[in-house]
Amino acid sequence: MISYELVAHTRRNGQVESQHFGAVVALERDGSIAFSVGDPNTVVFPRSSMKPLQATAMVEAGLSLPPHLLALACASHDGRPEHLDAAREILTSAGLEESSLCNLNDYPLDDDEHERAIRDGRKRTSLQMNCSGKHASMLATCVTAGWPSDSSYLSPDHPLQRHITAMIPSLAGEPAAFIGVDGCGAPAHALSLIGLARAFRSIATAPTGSAAYQVSQAMTTHPLMVGGPTRDVTRLMQGVPGLVAKDGAEAVFAVGLADGRAVALKISDGANRARPPVMRAALERLGVAIENVDPATWDSPVWGHGRRVGLCEAVGPLVTF
Repeated sequence: MISYELVAHTRRNGQVESQHFGAVVALERDGSIAFSVGDPNTVVFPRSSMKPLQATAMVEAGLSLPPHLLALACASHDGRPEHLDAAREILTSAGLEESSLCNLNDYPLDDDEHERAIRDGRKRTSLQMNCSGKHASMLATCVTAGWPSDSSYLSPDHPLQRHITAMIPSLAGEPAAFIGVDGCGAPAHALSLIGLARAFRSIATAPTGSAAYQVSQAMTTHPLMVGGPTRDVTRLMQGVPGLVAKDGAEAVFAVGLADGRAVALKISDGANRARPPVMRAALERLGVAIENVDPATWDSPVWGHGRRVGLCEAVGPLVTF
């Protein structure tokens, strides 16, 4: 099978400027493949799309957080005040301080918050970095489970990371193909695209009371904590009740619905601008009701001299079926 096929192109003033290749897989309610573009067995680094899986493992290991804080454990947050306060609260609940975090120092992900931080004279910090909720939760899990809560928590051989790795097959139906290092320093598990879709299906359909159920409920009831008010992942969850969604670096996007349907996609060149319109096309083809989703969720404009002169849009088999 061809790993990637043409799924989107970017137009400038009516002319195609760039083409984007990718792979998409969608699952029916019963978990069977509804359709795929490219090879659904293509192995990818889901990057931050793994956070709901990691959070599920943390809950299984004893992490107990109120839903809004558990949602932050799954987040690539904007670095807004509510996000930073929540990350601090997770650390405080475990008797830890910001200095315990071992993710990279950074400014907030949100452009406005980034500029505000610079105006206020703030420097890059690990708390502001978009993965601080995950790292705070990993440390809190270590404290709860009696595991080392020093910098070794980032090692693939640490009890926490071994627990996450061992839990993945129960959600994805397959073990991690290999483990790298994510941008934030945590282990980065690689999965097939269909394995990622199955994992999101498992989380979205999890039985009441289970660890995965707690994660899905946290994310769907507190979507603003997972991203931010202008983020496509947040707007999508706000517009489709019960839908669990998580974006990942290098143009990965995965969703799962409570009825069993799911979608996972990867844009091969890592162009995030192609991700939203391709997800929209996949959801429409799968028959998911997205009429209540804010149209801005899907918008990937092209700018010329400060004005809109084009856009990125889905093309190919997703829109010609």
